[in-house]
Amino acid sequence: MADLNELTAFAAVARLRSFRQAALERGVSASALSHALRALEERLGVRLLNRTTRSVTPTEAGQQLLARLAPAMREIDDALLDLSALQDVPAGKLRLNVPRPAARLLLAPMLAGFVARYPRVQVDVVTDDGMIDIVRDGFDAGIRFGEQVAADMIAVPVGAPQPFVVVASPAYLAAHGAPNTPRDLLAHACIGRRFPSGRQYAWEFGQEGDAVSIAVSGPLVFDDDALMLCAARDGAGLAYVYAADARADLAAGRLVCVLQRCLPPPSRYFLYYPSRRQMPAVLRAFVDMLRAPAI
Repeated sequence: MADLNELTAFAAVARLRSFRQAALERGVSASALSHALRALEERLGVRLLNRTTRSVTPTEAGQQLLARLAPAMREIDDALLDLSALQDVPAGKLRLNVPRPAARLLLAPMLAGFVARYPRVQVDVVTDDGMIDIVRDGFDAGIRFGEQVAADMIAVPVGAPQPFVVVASPAYLAAHGAPNTPRDLLAHACIGRRFPSGRQYAWEFGQEGDAVSIAVSGPLVFDDDALMLCAARDGAGLAYVYAADARADLAAGRLVCVLQRCLPPPSRYFLYYPSRRQMPAVLRAFVDMLRAPAI
């Protein structure tokens, strides 16, 4: 018979479709996890996972087992969370899934203070710019812009609204001129932003009743804000970036804002988590800190 540790290990690999990711989640080596699951399969007499050099997928038997295990494991997790919520002092691990900009702009300035205040807490932050199911993937909470949060989640605003700016270097503007309207961007070199899905971001402008999206083009496309800013400083084109990231370059004159009157209202990030009968003490403490005026 399999023990609970083996079954949770199998469920992690089957859910994440990766020995490496499951090993990171469980704090063990990928090779140890692989050996343990092979032993489980041999003891049960059935193959649970199909393995190739590039992928791991559950077999039909593995899918059936995972479907039966998932509800039971959620019950176990909820039972343990209910117990942890009764603790006077928050303790344990808090797993967060956060876009890289939110991790940099919002979480980084406050995490040191949070763990100093609660020394028995470990915050595990996974930066991920894609959209995920935090319940399925084993996270306590996530952070996304408000319009991206599912309606069945509890959402708490995090920090101040985050405005965007369109910037370019003085050298680029001297050579090519500044756009006067969003549609002028179609004649400019624009540094593209690519989402994890592969879709390229269409730059957004205007107020709610007068919104327009421009499918810009240019010689460079990135999925990283720091690279966009570097390329803009070097004169490669215009970039659509977080105002907070560009602040130092704007103050030093390395970059210049354009189209300021055409930009949409700032968007706001939200911490979101599933409604549970009993919120874990560690998550409650984190939410309370986010709601504090200094955050």
